[in-house]
Amino acid sequence: MTLSLALATAALLAAEPSPLPSGHPPIGAGTQAPAASSPNTGALPEGHPTIGSGSTAPASGGAVMEGHPPMTGRSPPTAEELLKQLDGMQGLREREKTFEIASSLGKLYYTNGRPADAIPYFLQAEERAKAARELFLAQRKKLGKAAVKSPAEANCGFTAETPVEQMAATAAERAKKGDTAGAAACARAALEPVLEVESMRATALFLSGDADGSVKVYERVLEVSPTYADALFGRSAVLYETRGEDLKALQSAREGFDAFLAAHPDSTRAPLARKLGRMADEAVKAGGRQKWLASRAEDRRIRASSLNLSTGPMMARGPMAGGGGQPMAGGQAGPMAGGGDNTAAPTLSQETMQAMENVERTPEMEAQLTKTVEQGEALLATGRFDEALAAYRQVMPLRPDGRVKAGLAWTLIGLGKPTADRVWGVAVGTDPAAVDQLGETLKAKGDLKGAKALWTKLAASAPDYASRASLQAKLDQ
Repeated sequence: MTLSLALATAALLAAEPSPLPSGHPPIGAGTQAPAASSPNTGALPEGHPTIGSGSTAPASGGAVMEGHPPMTGRSPPTAEELLKQLDGMQGLREREKTFEIASSLGKLYYTNGRPADAIPYFLQAEERAKAARELFLAQRKKLGKAAVKSPAEANCGFTAETPVEQMAATAAERAKKGDTAGAAACARAALEPVLEVESMRATALFLSGDADGSVKVYERVLEVSPTYADALFGRSAVLYETRGEDLKALQSAREGFDAFLAAHPDSTRAPLARKLGRMADEAVKAGGRQKWLASRAEDRRIRASSLNLSTGPMMARGPMAGGGGQPMAGGQAGPMAGGGDNTAAPTLSQETMQAMENVERTPEMEAQLTKTVEQGEALLATGRFDEALAAYRQVMPLRPDGRVKAGLAWTLIGLGKPTADRVWGVAVGTDPAAVDQLGETLKAKGDLKGAKALWTKLAASAPDYASRASLQAKLDQ
């Protein structure tokens, strides 16, 4: 419990009807109780009740600060005790309050796990700062592209104890005198504690089930301070969590996380912002969070299955590498080779998969992954399937997208692996266009025979896609 919260509560409690005995003089901020044993104090004021022997007065020289609640000799109340007292006060929410008292009460409820009860007090605090907000926005507009000065640069003269409403009044005086820069600076200083309150209210709204309201309040904060850390991160997080099928919202979330990282690269939340931004971007590319999560689940299943990705003895290669294959539809020799490889393959542990997912994706790393995929495609075009498999083994855990799935599937088919058809089915089922594009890549690299074999198999596996993409025209070339 902070002193400011205790003082605010004490001030409110002091405003309640007095419980003192009839005839007792009011206890004000300047009232001093005489020491019980002092011979110099004389008689007590008329009507004052007798001070019992158990009463204690503050020791001499121990005067409390101005505005401090009267000393009672008891320990300060706990947060739970204060909340219990506040809950029992009739009409407390409706009572007029300063910004400082309203915000303190809101924070008291907020920090003690009662966000819904905090919201009315936060709203009251924000209302007291409404004039300062409007003044700042108007003065900043007048400034145009000029930067808003700091309070020190503008000689606002504020201290940490200056009330919000007093700061707002100073800003208004500057505006009346035509001092646009000074008015904007002083009004912005007045809004600093207000932005904290608004950010808390936005979080409180989210915790209370009002995600849309939460986003709007975060945006109010960003209207005043576009790089405000809590609002940048909070807005993006709420959008990502609650609008996972809205691609525009996901893109906005990604941009917000990027802006957070640019403005606050050393924040303790930077790693999480980086990860959530990447996840939002992947969800956009997948067409929404549900599709992306489904794709991730399938990727995990494939990686954890018994695919023989170890460097053991390879099977006989398919016909693109000179091996014999089984005929496919239309009488053409397909890439499926006879035989089978029963060598047991190791499965990936949950810890390994988690470690792969947590690898930081730098631009340099992404460029290296792309280069490795291109190498794998070049190896496929020349029938070097075992070497292509080694390339795809490096990339698959870190970038399991449609392009990599297509390459891995065609590699396994070329090697005649028992799992080839299953992986091919996943590649075609999730992204047939990527498989189709692999055919174009093979053709461009001089492997027209391999490209036509791939398109033939794709047409048989996904006839609807084949019709839409006019695969037959490619096969007739």
